[in-house]
Amino acid sequence: MRIRPGIYFADDPAFKGRKRELTAQDYVYSLKRHFDPKNKSVQLYLIDKRIVGMDALRKAALEGGKFDYDREVEGLRAIDRYALRVVLKEPKPTFIYDLAYCNLSCAVAREVIEAYPDRTMEHPVGTNAYRLTQWKRSSRMVLERNPNYREHFYAEEAAADDPVAQAIAAKMHGKRLPQIDRVEVYIIEEPQPRWLAFLNGEHDLIDRVPAEYVNIAAPEGRLAPNLQKKKMQLDRTQEFDLTFFYFGMTHPVVGGYTPEKVALRRAISLAFDTDEAIRAIYRGQALAAQSTVPPQAFGADPDLAGPLAEFNPAKAKALLDVYGYVDRDGDGYRELPDGSKLVLEIATTPDTQGKLLDELFHKFMQRVGLRLEIRKAKWPEHLRDARAGKLMMWQLGWISSNPDAETFYEIVYGPNKGQSNLSRFDLPQLNALFDKARVLPHGPGRDGLYRQIDALLFAYAPVRPISHRILTGLAQPWVVGYRRNPIKRDFWQYLDIDEQARRAPHAREASAAAGPAR
Repeated sequence: MRIRPGIYFADDPAFKGRKRELTAQDYVYSLKRHFDPKNKSVQLYLIDKRIVGMDALRKAALEGGKFDYDREVEGLRAIDRYALRVVLKEPKPTFIYDLAYCNLSCAVAREVIEAYPDRTMEHPVGTNAYRLTQWKRSSRMVLERNPNYREHFYAEEAAADDPVAQAIAAKMHGKRLPQIDRVEVYIIEEPQPRWLAFLNGEHDLIDRVPAEYVNIAAPEGRLAPNLQKKKMQLDRTQEFDLTFFYFGMTHPVVGGYTPEKVALRRAISLAFDTDEAIRAIYRGQALAAQSTVPPQAFGADPDLAGPLAEFNPAKAKALLDVYGYVDRDGDGYRELPDGSKLVLEIATTPDTQGKLLDELFHKFMQRVGLRLEIRKAKWPEHLRDARAGKLMMWQLGWISSNPDAETFYEIVYGPNKGQSNLSRFDLPQLNALFDKARVLPHGPGRDGLYRQIDALLFAYAPVRPISHRILTGLAQPWVVGYRRNPIKRDFWQYLDIDEQARRAPHAREASAAAGPAR
């Protein structure tokens, strides 16, 4: 792979006054960082045991030595200043998507990492259109134009059947990027203030309208008349994602591979009403998931009707009865087959959506005689515990940055335990099928292996798929170029502000009470 000369990092004291050019060696260093045990990279599973020579380097560090970034490795090296070579142990047709995934493959400068060893995440220095100038955790980020950004001109081509994209391309064509000097990002966790701030003109766009307000903003998928009058812009996408809850496969209550444990997980899945959950949590803005894979993914079966998506409380009760999960003391709740108390525990967050989940899970489990307790914590705390294998059940989402089905099987692939595979499901048969599939290009041979993986997932039920979300974004009339993309979410540099539209009467009215928009 060749790197375009003349790309520079944003200025930083770590460079000691020098203008620092991006080189192939930066990519070598950045990819090696995922293998350094000290960094505990959550993206390692994408390249672990796949690059020639990197296993030995990681093994030496795991055995107590310091990770040797300067040691040359056959499979990962810069062959000159602007050329990088990666040698894989086996074919990986989806590797091209990994290279486009910034969390894995974007380059960092070694000087910056070494200058801020304990504050790397708080001090990003990159080569993109913007640089971070202010950050208040969980509140506000300010991005300003990177003066070192390369010459980059808008040259996107729109599909012939997409008039909105054609209009954007025509208006932006030939403009040097970025057009906007400063971007302010506000973190507003609760839905109502986030929605009202946009309506009041305090923000230029709201990339995800809260589910509670989608049917107000866009009833039946069309922009509401009052927002049409204000010339607001609407964009909706079927997200490339999955919402699901998983079972901790090492947990003594719901984990394990014996028939009675499988029966409990399948019964819980059968008791979960996907349609009601989509109505309550997403206000109807989601598609019921039949498997872990979205229907538009390369390798998906769009006609699949997955048995884990079935809502059937009667079948759930019968399954529990057959495997000895019965109410022996008459209190209305079932016990474990050995007669001991059975308590399920679901992890949820202390916000509006978490409260809805609490109510739904209580209702669904009560319906089949299962006692439920709620484990409350903020999302980062749950993530920490999930990676350590400490949660019994957790509902969360998996968002893909590539269009292939492979990434949606990574969440149940055994060697990924504690990384993408939070359930810690580890079935040799499934692992072997995935190993065969990942070296094949997209086509009938690989898709046939995926269908076998689906069958094993349905049989053992380590996860319960819920939905693929439909997300709605709104932009003020003066924003140019806004278009949601379910794969690429880095879009600031492709936007512009139409100052004439901002000064129009309807725009002044919308923002009169709010001051400058952001």
